[in-house]
Amino acid sequence: MKMLRFRSPSIRSLDQEVLCTIRLLDDSEISCTIQKETKGQFLLDHVCNHYNLLEKDYFGIRYVDPEKQRHWLEPNKPVVKQMKSLQPYTMCFRVKFYPHEPMKIKEELTRYLLYLQLKRDIYHGRLLCPFAEAAYLGACIVQAELGDYDPEEHPSDYIRDFKLFPKQSLKLERKIMEIHKNELRGQCAALAELNMLQRAHSLETYGVDPHPCKDFTGSTAFLGFTATGFVVFQGNKRIHLLKWGDVSKLKFEGKTFYVIGVQKEVSIKKLVLTFHTSTPAACKHLWKCGVENQAFYKCAKSSQIKTVSSSNIFFKGSRFRYSGKVAKEVIEASSKIQRDPPEVHRAQFGQSRSFNSLSHKNLIMNMEPLVPALPSTNEYEEAAADPGVVTVKDPVPLSPLEPSAAAAEAEQPSAERGNVSLIDDLQPHCVSLETSNLPPLTANAEDGLEEDDEGSGALTISELAYSPCASMLPTPVEDSQGGVNQLFSSPVQSPARLLRELHADPDIQAQLEAERERDRAFERTRLATRSQMSGILASSLQLLSSNERVNTWVLGVARFVAVLMGVLLITVPTLLLLLESDIDVSFLHEIRQTPEFEQFHYEYYCPLRRWILCKISMAMENLWSD
Repeated sequence: MKMLRFRSPSIRSLDQEVLCTIRLLDDSEISCTIQKETKGQFLLDHVCNHYNLLEKDYFGIRYVDPEKQRHWLEPNKPVVKQMKSLQPYTMCFRVKFYPHEPMKIKEELTRYLLYLQLKRDIYHGRLLCPFAEAAYLGACIVQAELGDYDPEEHPSDYIRDFKLFPKQSLKLERKIMEIHKNELRGQCAALAELNMLQRAHSLETYGVDPHPCKDFTGSTAFLGFTATGFVVFQGNKRIHLLKWGDVSKLKFEGKTFYVIGVQKEVSIKKLVLTFHTSTPAACKHLWKCGVENQAFYKCAKSSQIKTVSSSNIFFKGSRFRYSGKVAKEVIEASSKIQRDPPEVHRAQFGQSRSFNSLSHKNLIMNMEPLVPALPSTNEYEEAAADPGVVTVKDPVPLSPLEPSAAAAEAEQPSAERGNVSLIDDLQPHCVSLETSNLPPLTANAEDGLEEDDEGSGALTISELAYSPCASMLPTPVEDSQGGVNQLFSSPVQSPARLLRELHADPDIQAQLEAERERDRAFERTRLATRSQMSGILASSLQLLSSNERVNTWVLGVARFVAVLMGVLLITVPTLLLLLESDIDVSFLHEIRQTPEFEQFHYEYYCPLRRWILCKISMAMENLWSD
């Protein structure tokens, strides 16, 4: 008899190992090998162990598929089944959920990683800020990277080497130098980073990862999810803010994304926002991001998270459930950390590969056509070859919502008072600036590395054109030119002009008239049905109230039906228990032995049961014969 021999799991898995490269927030890279069944949580834990990071629920790993669509790596699914690109895999470690209050982060290491993410957001134009805020944030970055200003070491134009914003003016550089020299002197890197987080989290676009789409008029819009709720931007202006408590459902069908909620401005009414993405994959990614952000920021416990469906029809659409902790649980877990603070290895500003590779390139993005989140390689080549910046058409905001300055000013002093002790703790034991072990990369070396990655088939995340404001207005706006009001303005079109263009088109006019006629017909039918039903009910109530004898009779019949139903609900289960069960209890046995029960059982119950079984068998035979 021969024995079957199987290869051991360790030998069998040798040919299934996959190399994964993860690009970190400071643009350094770490690599590891995974098996075919390795889940995404392993890679996230691998990066967190590399950092010695405990507050890891704010972070995630992002990758790009061959269709240039970005995705978040799901922790509870195998990596190989999620990645559709060629091996080896290349991914990015990024902040997935921005803390609503960065001052509540327990460890300096976590704050440093959030600082790196915000520095990227500022450079790529995702974090919009007026001139004064931009100068202060830039000065905090310079203080964290260089330390105190030293006239012997720093020349007169030392800020010019720092590429902080997508469009950096000489006036802004002078203001940054002024704040760096006078206001931030004596602050260590950790304290400067903390001040930067405290100022950045009060901005309107803090934590917004913009998703490009089209609204119902065909205008380009950018959707985002923050700790407050769902936001919509058009032309760098926020036109919608729907808080998570007012969002009842998120769903998608094909390329169409729906946000269903309630509007509480004047009266409570249902609100349905409709948007169209470039591809079904982009729409599904948008829906997943919305579901995850709503669960993270809205739920009080992870046990309250439910599986959601993308459609109301049973057995149709996608089903998804966020599987991590929620914000309140993360804050509570952070407060219970009992360990010595880990050492923070800070990389110098000049060693960031993304900043070196992008320092001499213009950020170009055409907002008029609907483009995917990540442009193709040809678009990158055209952007690098064209020395100018494309001018774009600014879409018109439909229902602008002005930000509440009073609320922001009211929140800022309370946050400062509640966190004085945290700032005092950071001042005595600041971590010294350290240089990364990676050698500095020039722009040419970075370009060569990008070409090698593309040639090998490994897709990397580039945020060159993923900015809603890169080609429209500089991120910092001078106060003399209107400040933040000009930044959030739409100079090209006006609402009146958009309405004139819409009404001038005969096709749109005919479509609008047909929709109005359908609405009027539906309203007439609804009113007629309602009036007819109300007339019937009114006449019935008048008849009942006018005749006291009829009213008494109806109440008596209702009481009789209620009593009869209660008796049947008690009697039928009791009879079935006596007639069909084999429970041998003393009082049941005595009831079964009585002559009346035996007569009922053999003369009435048994014939009724045989008749019912005969009818059921005949129906089953007819069904099978058909």
